[in-house]
Amino acid sequence: MSRKTSVRHFEENLSELETIVTQLESNQLSLEEALKAFEKGVKLSQDCQSVLTQAEQKVQILLETNEGERLENFDPEPEQ
Repeated sequence: MSRKTSVRHFEENLSELETIVTQLESNQLSLEEALKAFEKGVKLSQDCQSVLTQAEQKVQILLETNEGERLENFDPEPEQ
């Protein structure tokens, strides 16, 4: 799966997960429907977590590869 595909897949899963959460919070689903939605939500959550873990590992590899360079914390409002 290419990077663009995995990002798109992640975004689609996250959107679907948000929809499921909204449905579950609405208390409009029957118990059976709620259980199915919850099961699907758990699967989507695991898929999203997997993509995030892979991204974190890639960042870690990049940081280790560029030992001499150091990242600094981002300051959205620099001192003047």
